Amino acid sequence: MIYLTRLNGIKFMLNIDLIETVEETPDTVITLTTGKKILVQESCRDIQNEIVEFRKIIYCNLKK
Repeated sequence: MIYLTRLNGIKFMLNIDLIETVEETPDTVITLTTGKKILVQESCRDIQNEIVEFRKIIYCNLKK
C-alpha cells in the first residue's frame, strides 16, 4: 500500500494491486479495477516511484 493525497489534502493509503490505470489530465486520475476513479495530488511519476519502492521492500526482504 502507498500513501497518496486527495485534491482536498486528505492523505490515504491505496492498495496498489487495485490500480488499473494512472493518467494526468492535468489532474492525476487513478482508475481502480473496480471502476472507481480517484483524483490525487501526486504526479504519475511520483506514483510510479512509490510503487517501485513498495515492491522493493516487499520482494527484496523475502527469505531464500
